[in-house]
Amino acid sequence: MGEESEAAEYATQQQSALPVEVLDRFTHELDVYSIDEAFLSVDRRTAADVEAMTRVGRDIRDTLRRLIGVPVCVGIAPTRTLAKLANRTAKKIDVFDGVCVWPATRPDWRQRLMEALPVSEVWGIAGRLERRLNGYGVRSIWDLATVDPVQVRKWFNVVVMRTALELRGVACIGPEEDRTGKKDQLIVSRSFSEKVTTRDGIRQALSVYAQQAAARLVRHSQVARSVDAFAGTSHWTEQKHYPSVRVRLPFPTADPVELTRAAHQLLNQIEDGTRYARAGLMLTDLLPAGVHLPLEPFRQPHEDAGIAALVDGVQKKAGKDALGLGYGGFRPGPSWQMKRGMLTPRATTHWAELARVRA
Repeated sequence: MGEESEAAEYATQQQSALPVEVLDRFTHELDVYSIDEAFLSVDRRTAADVEAMTRVGRDIRDTLRRLIGVPVCVGIAPTRTLAKLANRTAKKIDVFDGVCVWPATRPDWRQRLMEALPVSEVWGIAGRLERRLNGYGVRSIWDLATVDPVQVRKWFNVVVMRTALELRGVACIGPEEDRTGKKDQLIVSRSFSEKVTTRDGIRQALSVYAQQAAARLVRHSQVARSVDAFAGTSHWTEQKHYPSVRVRLPFPTADPVELTRAAHQLLNQIEDGTRYARAGLMLTDLLPAGVHLPLEPFRQPHEDAGIAALVDGVQKKAGKDALGLGYGGFRPGPSWQMKRGMLTPRATTHWAELARVRA
């Protein structure tokens, strides 16, 4: 998004929940930042015309209101940090009517606004960081935008320096998806709704978590080199037991069969009769997929079968209990899973859960 050209603009919109299928109509590149916020890239031709950007912003606002039925605010600016600020302006100042195009406002007005707003209104700055900035005399957004970025890096780190540059209109923060694929570790863990007291129960939990971890690795095009499996009783019970094991995989992989085998090495430490409250897996030494391939004699026949992607795809379409490997595929589903009987329908983010009325 930011690498297209110096004229590229970012539009951010907020609402109660994100209908991704609708937002895709307005951009060639969409980054869903959270459940109620997304960044859309604006093409070069539109970014060069403030009136065209205003029309796009109003079109997004009106379309979401018409199809989804919830109000949204749209902020458009050269950088993500300024787009967040423009979004806040569109929400707080009625004259913008829910759409603020930052380049369309007067420079002197922008300066007065940034001088009036505390630095805590900047995306990613709050609490302790705000107090430290205040200690260096940086109290308003304008102070952070005009301070020497090199000095900011000496005071803090490169992240705060990038924020200061973004307030100047220099795009330094890229798509969220570029960062989520570079995690150093991946954790899959849940507390049980019912205590698990058998080795087979823990075996099933570890199998389910291994398949979930494999699916997440495949989505981010990564493989893992090491697996940590653990379980534990409640901290509030007299019977305490916290077994754990670290398994070094023979080669980096995202295959659910290999991950399940590694996780099951914890079972030798599981004691039947102990009331375990949780279990989980932590995958470390994550690497990009396809970079470190084992020699042919050491490859498992199921390594290239795409089992993780297949299971994940079926579960997305037919439900999480529709398909699983080994103990992770037993039906009915395990009794220890989190109860979701009172889960609120997600009508604004999932078309299948929209309310239906027949007249």
